Amino acid sequence: MLGIFLDTETNGLNPHKHCILQLAYRIIDIETKQLHHAYEIVIEQSPLNWDRSDKKSLEINGFDWETICTGIPPEEVASAIIADFANIGIKRGEAVFICQNPSFDRAFFSQLVDPDMQESLNWPYHWLDLASMYWAIHIRKEPFPWQTGVSKDKISDTYSLPPEKKPHRAMNGVNHLIECYEAVVGFPSKLPEHPLLTRAPNR
Repeated sequence: MLGIFLDTETNGLNPHKHCILQLAYRIIDIETKQLHHAYEIVIEQSPLNWDRSDKKSLEINGFDWETICTGIPPEEVASAIIADFANIGIKRGEAVFICQNPSFDRAFFSQLVDPDMQESLNWPYHWLDLASMYWAIHIRKEPFPWQTGVSKDKISDTYSLPPEKKPHRAMNGVNHLIECYEAVVGFPSKLPEHPLLTRAPNR
């Protein structure tokens, strides 16, 4: 099974108004942590799209118009993603997307490859989120997730990991996501005694 650890940077929070500025992902075997592919790209946007930017979002990710002008057109990025996934053999049932907040990342990713195209290519339907994984594990022990918070930086702090590097960049987000995922869930071949992997004895 492959995990597509994915993050986006955008010029706002509303996918109906704002647009994706940067995309990054690492495709990793979720049993062995073997890296199959990594991709990071800045995406060109029109002046009209840029003018709709939310200033607070740009303060967080540090993007400016000059950087966006060096980006790759969205259509070319979409073609590159489709080619990547085809070469690696990404398909439903054999891969999943993993994000910190897939309701956000999925909406902006779909600006590049729309849901109908994703469906026709038989891409993974499931987008898993780190916060729910953390919640499921920490609901059983203190501190409870509502006490610590479930942002990626809050999760990393719980596990004594450093926060995500600033300013936010998509690949920084992906790398931090993988660090947190490994701390919370783990990769089976590296954590054979992980409590979630304990199997009931055969009867």
